[in-house]
Amino acid sequence: MTKMALGSHPFLLGFEQLERLVERTAKSDAGGYPPYNIEQTGPTGYRITLAVAGFAEADLSITVEDRQLVIRGRQDDACDDRVFLHRGIAARQFQRTFVLADGVEIDGAKIENGLLHVDLLRNVPETVVRRIEITRG
Repeated sequence: MTKMALGSHPFLLGFEQLERLVERTAKSDAGGYPPYNIEQTGPTGYRITLAVAGFAEADLSITVEDRQLVIRGRQDDACDDRVFLHRGIAARQFQRTFVLADGVEIDGAKIENGLLHVDLLRNVPETVVRRIEITRG
């Protein structure tokens, strides 16, 4: 029996990149830090929420690179003269990557109570029926 890749199925025309997209998504797992939620806020709306306690707005960056939402956090250790007796609050840098489908756009981002909210909006195109004329020869 021959194993057929999902992107090479004869009924899925134009989906060749689907398999690479799945592989890229699997490789982007950054462990459990920082924890995050993904929720559906409406029929075409989504919200990604990251727990970024201790990060200031200037410590965070949000970019879209090649259909990927990339959220990075890096704290400046300018106060190196502090002596910790116990350090249980993570202050490490992070990068979280989310692959966006075609038509998904960033609607906005805000930080409140140690949570970073990134709102997404999926633009749903109208269904269009188009008749294709058949020509001879």
